Amino acid sequence: MEKEEEKVVDTEAVDNQQPVEGQPEAPASEEAATDKVADEAPADDDKLAQMTAEAQQWQDKYLRLVAEFDNYRKRTLKEKMELIATGGEDVIKSLLVVLDDIDRAMAAMQTTQDVESLKEGMTLIHHKLMEALRARGLEEIDAMGKELDTDLHEAVAKFPAEADKKGKIIDVIQKGYKLKDKVARHAKVVVGE
Repeated sequence: MEKEEEKVVDTEAVDNQQPVEGQPEAPASEEAATDKVADEAPADDDKLAQMTAEAQQWQDKYLRLVAEFDNYRKRTLKEKMELIATGGEDVIKSLLVVLDDIDRAMAAMQTTQDVESLKEGMTLIHHKLMEALRARGLEEIDAMGKELDTDLHEAVAKFPAEADKKGKIIDVIQKGYKLKDKVARHAKVVVGE
């Protein structure tokens, strides 16, 4: 058998070697390497803690913003409901004066025989009612003698008419009204054909 050669490694030569250019210097011992890793670990822990704290702040801001928006939504919904419930309050208050006048006219009709004064009183009440409604944006749709406009008028009948009145409104069955430029009720009309 061949005799195995014993390999001898010169440890002194390895320890005294100079570093090769372009390569990092190896730590002198294992303890130095573990110290370097131990120094990096606290830095990573600090960075992780900082990022966790920042994430927590953003999450807190997000939750507060969501809660604030939810409160805003609930508040505006409540305000809308209140507006709907009390929206006609000012109109009703303005009509109460007219209602009082109608009550007085009804009482006067029971006791007086003067028809002319009753007519005059009813005309004044009608005028007062129309003024109260006009103040709230109501206006009458002018229809008589005009061309039929389906946005404003509703033709309920056609009636034979002279040539110059064909396609025009010859009678108004029920007046129409606009409320602030929006049709509240179409005028019911008779159209000439």
